[in-house]
Amino acid sequence: MEGQIWFLPRSLQFSSFQAYKLRVTHLYQLKQHSILVSVGEDEEGINPLVKVWNLEKRDGGNPLCTRIFPAIPGNKPTVVSCLTVHENLNFMAIGFADGSVVLTKGDITRDRHSKTQILHEGSYPVTGLAFRQSGKTTHLFVVTTENIQSYMLSAKDYPHLELDTHGCGLRCSSLSDPSQDLQFIVAGNECVYLYQPDERGPCFAFEGQKLIVHWYRGYLIIVSKDRKTSPKSEFAGNEAQNSDKQVLNIYDLCNKFIAYSSIFDDIVDVLAEWGSLYVLTRDGKIHVLQEKDTQTKLEMLFRKNLFEMAINLAKSHHLDSDGLSEIFRQYGDHLYNKGNHDGAIQQYIRTIGKLEPSYVIRKFLDAQRIHNLTAYLQTLHLQSLANADHTTLLLNCYTKLKDSSKLEEFIKTSESEVRFDVETAIKVLRQAGYYSHAVYLAEKHMHHEWYLKIQLEDIKNYQEALRYIGKLPFDQAESNMKRYGKILMHHVPNETTELLKVLCTDYRPLGDSEGPGMLEGRKANSEEFIPVFANNSRELKAFLEHMTEVQADSPQGVYDTLLELQLQNWAHEQDEQIKEKLHNEALTLLKSGRFKTVFDKALVLCQMHNFKDGVLYLYEQGKLFQQIMHYHMQNEQYKKVIEVCELYGDQEACLWEQALGYFARKEEDCKEYIAAVLKHIENKNLMPPLLVVQTLAHNSTATLSVVKDYLVNKLQKQSRQIEQDEQRIHKYREETTRIRQEIEELKARPKIFQKTKCSICTSALELPSVHFLCGHSFHQHCFESYSESDSECPTCMPENRKVMDMIRAQEQKRDLHDQFQHQLKCSNDGFSVVADYFGRGVFNKLTLITDLPSGKAATLEAGLQRDLLMHTKRST
Repeated sequence: MEGQIWFLPRSLQFSSFQAYKLRVTHLYQLKQHSILVSVGEDEEGINPLVKVWNLEKRDGGNPLCTRIFPAIPGNKPTVVSCLTVHENLNFMAIGFADGSVVLTKGDITRDRHSKTQILHEGSYPVTGLAFRQSGKTTHLFVVTTENIQSYMLSAKDYPHLELDTHGCGLRCSSLSDPSQDLQFIVAGNECVYLYQPDERGPCFAFEGQKLIVHWYRGYLIIVSKDRKTSPKSEFAGNEAQNSDKQVLNIYDLCNKFIAYSSIFDDIVDVLAEWGSLYVLTRDGKIHVLQEKDTQTKLEMLFRKNLFEMAINLAKSHHLDSDGLSEIFRQYGDHLYNKGNHDGAIQQYIRTIGKLEPSYVIRKFLDAQRIHNLTAYLQTLHLQSLANADHTTLLLNCYTKLKDSSKLEEFIKTSESEVRFDVETAIKVLRQAGYYSHAVYLAEKHMHHEWYLKIQLEDIKNYQEALRYIGKLPFDQAESNMKRYGKILMHHVPNETTELLKVLCTDYRPLGDSEGPGMLEGRKANSEEFIPVFANNSRELKAFLEHMTEVQADSPQGVYDTLLELQLQNWAHEQDEQIKEKLHNEALTLLKSGRFKTVFDKALVLCQMHNFKDGVLYLYEQGKLFQQIMHYHMQNEQYKKVIEVCELYGDQEACLWEQALGYFARKEEDCKEYIAAVLKHIENKNLMPPLLVVQTLAHNSTATLSVVKDYLVNKLQKQSRQIEQDEQRIHKYREETTRIRQEIEELKARPKIFQKTKCSICTSALELPSVHFLCGHSFHQHCFESYSESDSECPTCMPENRKVMDMIRAQEQKRDLHDQFQHQLKCSNDGFSVVADYFGRGVFNKLTLITDLPSGKAATLEAGLQRDLLMHTKRST
């Protein structure tokens, strides 16, 4: 009131400077700038002056006054009622008691760049002004004692809108922060109203005559008179107060509760600075109000069980999700303990993702509140936080509640939205008997094994299971047919057989979008599916025959099984015509050439089923001629025995001997067959006569007449052979004598060479010449040209070499005992083999005399020895 402006820093050390000569009436400190705008008077009866101070600059120790101008142009004395400045320093508005408002546009700190004009004129005092900036739009709220108006300063001519027809007193209006959408607050005696630039917003019924209104950090601060009984003041003295008390209320409009309330004596103003509220009272005291921290606020609300309020408070203070989750949990526990299970589960649902689900699940399992538990588990799955156990529990809840619609809604989500373990769901649904739902899940999510297991074991829809297998990729179709083939074959044999035929030849999944030629078919190993046909021999036969027809290179097991099956059918068939047909089929299969590698197995099968023609065919293919003959012998088919000997006797001569022994052991009359055998034995000289006689001696019915012709012919042949051998012996002896005489002559008498021509060129013989004891003579140059050795006659050399090679061969072979034994065993005439080896010198030691390395003319002794050896070979 003396024209001074005072500064009170945090240290509470006062300072001041003289701003006006008379008094200061209004101050406005900008929040974002060190600019202070003041209104005061320097002279009585003159318009109030507006001064703009720059607190950062000094002028003689005082803040620098950058601008001074009258509040209203002219000299009309008018009282200033309120003042406000825009934070961008481009607008300043001054309200007057006569109802007018002056707007200064431009840089308010300089005269040169600003323009002042009267914005509003009225008959009611202006009690409040406030700028509102939203984007690029600027509004000015003007409130009088009787109305409220809004001016759009960013538009031309400043259009305005009357928002309401009642106003408020001085200091009873304020502008909220963005948490309340920058609404203009007007406090009447009955209600507090909030306004947007174009309309009225919500209102709050706060009773009492309002004296001061401020907005601070989301709180609405109201000082009002209240004659009613009020709460005891924390700051008032203990003495009785007769004057009207003033109540300070701090409201949290967002969360709708009173944050603070107290009684004071004659409040001058409520100031906000340094993070606290300061209440200045008329008695010269300053009271400080400090806001409690969020956790303390929450604990206070928890003690009063005001959980909803605590939640709203936490959200408005941007508490993290963990903190919120803990509030939801405490709220849920509170409701649960009160028995409000529906409300509790809603709070627990809000803890999902933070609170361990088992904490909630145990509570509602104990309370048997299945529908509440279902709601919780549903949300758990929707947030993709459920595990297999949660899925199991949820599905069990659905089944116990018999809520099929919810169950279908749960499982029939799109594949991209599946929030549960499908396999677990299938197991639970199957166990609960919801087979259709389980099948739906298995088919949709391609759990082929579960689909087939339910269809075959529970629903027993074999046709559908078979159709499903036909749509699967090759590898899965193959594995499932191996697993379930027997069941399907038992119930739908024809369809199963057809699918197996396709699977083993040229399989393509049904419904395949690829064209027939686009994707090459695959085929399974048909032999692996033979066990599927247990007890279904008719279908097995059809399958195997199909495979052998369309796939010649089918595995050997296919042919083996088909042969066994055909032999079984043949053995058990009673109808002769059908039996003959089956006989031909089996024989044709045997002759297909597919049993060479499994000869023994095919033979055993034919013997087991007494398949005569097959056994004989296989004996023949295996060159088991003795077995063929023994087979006929066992069946006493004498003609067949003879036929076998005739067919295969050349390949295995012992067949005739065995046939003779067989007929010889027969007590019945077999003379005809014995004669035929003896005739062949005689022609081929297969047995010695003595052995033939000994063999037939065992037959009591065979008389001497049976072998008479054989013995006579044999003796005649031997007589002729003896005569021929004696003649040959006589001839060899004579030749040996002659050769010995020649040798003696060569030893005792001189050799006269009388050749006149060369034995090579046949020209007249001239000296020098070469003569050999063999009687051949050569020109020396002819001999040197044609001879390979100086000691051998070129003419006799080829013949001599043959003889020498034979001698060397005998020398090499005489130690071949194994070869001798083999020939002796296999030969029909063992004596001739022994004689041959005697002739080769196997049983005597032979010393071979080789030629001496002499010159052109060999010595007489060497030549005589060589001639002796050559003649000896001829004699042998």
